[in-house]
Amino acid sequence: MLNMKYIKEQTVYEVDFSKVSEHVVQVKGDVPIKTKGFSLSRDEADDGWDYRNFKTVYRKIEGGIQFSDDGSVYVAPPEPEPVPEPDPYEPTLEEVKAAKLQEIGMACEQTIYAGVDVALPSGVEHFSLTEKDQINLFGKQAQMAAGAERFEYHQDGHPCRYYTKEEMQMIVETALAFVTYHTTYCNALNIWVSALEDIGTVNDVAYGCDVPERYQSEVLKDILAGIDDGVVEE
Repeated sequence: MLNMKYIKEQTVYEVDFSKVSEHVVQVKGDVPIKTKGFSLSRDEADDGWDYRNFKTVYRKIEGGIQFSDDGSVYVAPPEPEPVPEPDPYEPTLEEVKAAKLQEIGMACEQTIYAGVDVALPSGVEHFSLTEKDQINLFGKQAQMAAGAERFEYHQDGHPCRYYTKEEMQMIVETALAFVTYHTTYCNALNIWVSALEDIGTVNDVAYGCDVPERYQSEVLKDILAGIDDGVVEE
């Protein structure tokens, strides 16, 4: 703590003193504000350190005052301009189409992998159609072409058993027709989406919806006709 006296006054104030910058000093304590400069001394000393030129109130602070010796006063920095919230990103038509094509492709793959029910003489059995399952069925076709009469295979969640040639023929034909339908249908959906020019219309397309006739290939039209006749399973 230092003793502060305003110039030409005898009242002493105990203050904490610090230099803020070359032209600004700070005193903290129970001190009245006066613009006449001041001196500082240590306890039991008459140092008389001269701050008579620091007579401009630079700014009031909590518990004290800052003085300047060049007439400068504190100017608060301007409030920063509020940063506006960015507009939500609006995807382009091409971006929406790309996302929709990816969605359709994934839906087709998942539908095929989930498999198909096959009505066998012994009852309905379900067979998954992952890529590995499809490869196994192609192998069964080769076995049938080679003249085999019974075939080891299994429906989902059941142990492997022997199927007759007739049963295996039904499984293979149903599975391949199922894969062909969904692959052809997915292709038609892709062509339809690629031709659309409106984001809302693109978003409305979903796997399982009817494809407009003008986007149906000849193969899809034949398959759909077979479905309507009960020849092909959807």
